[in-house]
Amino acid sequence: RRFQPGDAVFGDISGSGFGAFAEYVAAAEDVLALKPDSMTFAQAAAVPQAAVLALQGLRQGQIQPKKKVLINGAGGGVGTFAVQLAHSFGADVTGVDSPGKLDMVCSLGVDQVIDYTQADFTQTGQQYDLILDVVASRSIFAYRRALRPGGMLVIVGGALPTILRVATLGAWISKTGSKKMGVLLHKPDPDDLDFIKALFAPGTVVPVIDRCYPLSATAEALRYFGTGQVHGKIVITVEDNAP
Repeated sequence: RRFQPGDAVFGDISGSGFGAFAEYVAAAEDVLALKPDSMTFAQAAAVPQAAVLALQGLRQGQIQPKKKVLINGAGGGVGTFAVQLAHSFGADVTGVDSPGKLDMVCSLGVDQVIDYTQADFTQTGQQYDLILDVVASRSIFAYRRALRPGGMLVIVGGALPTILRVATLGAWISKTGSKKMGVLLHKPDPDDLDFIKALFAPGTVVPVIDRCYPLSATAEALRYFGTGQVHGKIVITVEDNAP
């Protein structure tokens, strides 16, 4: 009832069943939003679920202007959106990633970058109001050391053992001190897509697309994804001639 045949839509369909790479899919209309005319289909494909994860993670971390925010994994799919969103909220943003991605991360509006091959952000002596971690590669106590009093760690993705420790031991730390730790419980939300759309129009938040692959080359795309060198997102197109 929300859409008409021929409408261009996009959305996070992770709640509609197991994922797949396919030309057609059935999805509930309440997880979809109208695609802006100014947004290409490749850009639309790159927005959910990464942008919504970034937005919900920053909100869970109580993002505010002037807050000191660190994003670990800033050059990936969620990270590139998180950097742009945090910058749009007026935060002081530090991005952490591999040396090959730092120039790209700088172009997104970060205030500082850290090459994780050269420095451990939990051992620099700097503390942050919010750590948004897509990688989840540090210990609970290292995270706590890097948080300011009243600061918050939000785990968006990464290593399962770390996620489980944050969900358990981190919850206990949150109850016994001023530093909070939690794991994002993502939920598809078309209102969040509309929020991202409003920032896309003026160019405040734009998907970073590393490469596009045709559907027939999905295996090649997954191999490239597995290298860990992807800048932002990879997009699978249904056309044979990927842009």
